[in-house]
Amino acid sequence: MPTPPSYADVESAATRLEGHAHRTPVLTSRRVDGEIGAKLFFKCENFQRMGAFKFRGAFNALAQFDSEQRRAGVVTYSSGNHAQAVALAARILGIPATIVMPHDAPAGKLAATMEYGAQIVAYDRYTENREEIGQELAAERGLTLVPPYDHPDVIAGQGTAVKELIEDVGELDALFVCLGGGGLLSGSTLAARALSPSCRIYGVEPEAGDDGLRSLRTGSIVHIETPRTIADGAQTQHLGELPFEIIRRDVDDIHTATDAELVEAMRVFAATLKIVVEPTGCLAFAAVRRLGKALAGQRVGVVVSGGNIDLDRYAAMLAGPWNTRS
Repeated sequence: MPTPPSYADVESAATRLEGHAHRTPVLTSRRVDGEIGAKLFFKCENFQRMGAFKFRGAFNALAQFDSEQRRAGVVTYSSGNHAQAVALAARILGIPATIVMPHDAPAGKLAATMEYGAQIVAYDRYTENREEIGQELAAERGLTLVPPYDHPDVIAGQGTAVKELIEDVGELDALFVCLGGGGLLSGSTLAARALSPSCRIYGVEPEAGDDGLRSLRTGSIVHIETPRTIADGAQTQHLGELPFEIIRRDVDDIHTATDAELVEAMRVFAATLKIVVEPTGCLAFAAVRRLGKALAGQRVGVVVSGGNIDLDRYAAMLAGPWNTRS
């Protein structure tokens, strides 16, 4: 297993991303602050290139390919955001991209990935193993596999979002980050521990897929069946080995959020902050809303991970009633 990255790798990634990734805005809301009783800082990665934080890690990884790797191409697997990120980064860098995506991936994410020029290989997320498919394609075609989260360069790239957040707003008392495979949380943790050492760090995952919580409690990676949740970006079956090393060492706790809480967070984002956020991107804020006054008086960072959602589905969720198959 490769060595987990350090904050120095996050700094190097920030330099590599300069001029390619957006320095996304940090939004605040007096109304939300009043409801929680804390000062909240929303790092809005829904304004990142391709609509999510994933561009940071993908570009950082692909930018370090040697000439032979660039010629042969990259392969990855993803339900949507990492797929788009790798496809866009590959197009920018002139690298052929093959993406393994579930056949029920959100239509908008699938369309965007194809528009960036990637070749799509479809699979069934409930009966097939995407990691095995990706590894087989890499071996058969001589491609370089860049997984969505279990990769040191991906982790380092994701950490640049919280690096920017703390540089822009100062030290934090608490930081909430969505959790799927652990790339964003582990990278964010590297940045937070370096720039705001006393900050308490929390991951937030879907209640239907609490493998991260159970892994942190037991001290080893717990594998689960693919969770059925509207947070499609966090429908992972287990944490990555590299992210888990960092999470186990430095993350204070992991919270969960129900699908209903995610929809309510989406409504607050739309009505109060006037931004479109996908369900996965609402995980961190949903946990903050559940904790409420327990965070009173604190400076709280909230990573809004992305905003890629089909508009018809988004409108249906906000209007209600809604369900996970809408």
